[in-house]
Amino acid sequence: MIKIGVIGVGHLGSIHLSLLKERNEFEVIGFFDTDAERAEQVGRTFSIKHYAHYTDLLKVCDAIDIVCPTPFHFEYAQQAIKEGKHLFIEKPATLHPKETKQLEQLANEAGIIAQVGHVEQFNPAWLAAKPHFANPIFIHAERSALYNPRGTDVSVVLDLMIHDIDLVLSIVKSNVKKVQAQGISVLCSTHDIAHARIDFDNGAVANLSASRVAMENKRRVHVLQEESVIDIDLLNKSAQKASFFEPLSPQESGKIIADREEKKIIQTSLTIKPVNAISHELELFARAIKSRINPEVSLSEAYLTMRTAQQIIECCHA
Repeated sequence: MIKIGVIGVGHLGSIHLSLLKERNEFEVIGFFDTDAERAEQVGRTFSIKHYAHYTDLLKVCDAIDIVCPTPFHFEYAQQAIKEGKHLFIEKPATLHPKETKQLEQLANEAGIIAQVGHVEQFNPAWLAAKPHFANPIFIHAERSALYNPRGTDVSVVLDLMIHDIDLVLSIVKSNVKKVQAQGISVLCSTHDIAHARIDFDNGAVANLSASRVAMENKRRVHVLQEESVIDIDLLNKSAQKASFFEPLSPQESGKIIADREEKKIIQTSLTIKPVNAISHELELFARAIKSRINPEVSLSEAYLTMRTAQQIIECCHA
């Protein structure tokens, strides 16, 4: 079993703690949190030891799961890597792309496994849609949330939009050519609403919008391709595919939603396999450690996501 410690046991950290306890691949040694009152409560709830000093926890672990506020990610991750500990670090990996790149270099030198928690890549709806992606032409991603003070220490770009930046970069196999963006601050000192357009070298375009002061929660991605359009509802865990045929292929089945001049559009619901996205990404983290293979979301990939996010933030400030 992999001996693991958790850094930060707020809302998300407590979820990680609970799921790690359920997984056979891990033995949760303990956790570290600077909030003594919360740490005492969490320790009682989960019957897990609270370490008063981060360095003491590092000494007894094989791996560290960093789920504390983003501004502290780099410091804790750097220490863990230098001690030769495998690393799972929640998104965004760091506050700045250069820090993510530095962690990547340190991890490579230390020969440890480092995975970044871009959890939407493991959303059941995204996993169902993934085999159907082929050279996306246009992507529209919309993400909104009711106001919650948690996470407002960073821009909505790093808080919410970064999920969709990551998803877009994972399916568009081309370099970013141009970024345009606008941002607005409503309740926080950082941007609460942001809109961005990403143009790629291969001609693909992605439009992204994110708001954390919305009237409803929404997480939706539309992917247009030459022969199909895929609609993924990440919040409600569903996905639809509309395929363009001329004429209808006998091998295909589904609902005909348009039939004009022998051109048919066939809509099908993709099969969703229930899975807890966080538990699944932690499972894959364990697999990467045991098999010494590249993690599902590496620091290299996280760097590209962070670099694009930083370009969007700079445009919002322009």
